[in-house]
Amino acid sequence: MLPTLLLTLFILAVCTALLAIKVLVKKEGRFPDTHLDGNKALRAQGIHCAKAQHREAVRRKTLAELLKETNQ
Repeated sequence: MLPTLLLTLFILAVCTALLAIKVLVKKEGRFPDTHLDGNKALRAQGIHCAKAQHREAVRRKTLAELLKETNQ
């Protein structure tokens, strides 16, 4: 059991190091932005992530609120 655990930890450490090589070696290295808002093509089409869409929906006023404002 212990050799399997040590082997697993070693493999995870190697994989993490290999994933971070670009970030560590490059002067201003960063992990790639995998968020939907980071994709220019999707932004041009008006596609956002679920959090941004929810935020926009919460900010929108309902028809009743809009009518109330115009009647005042």
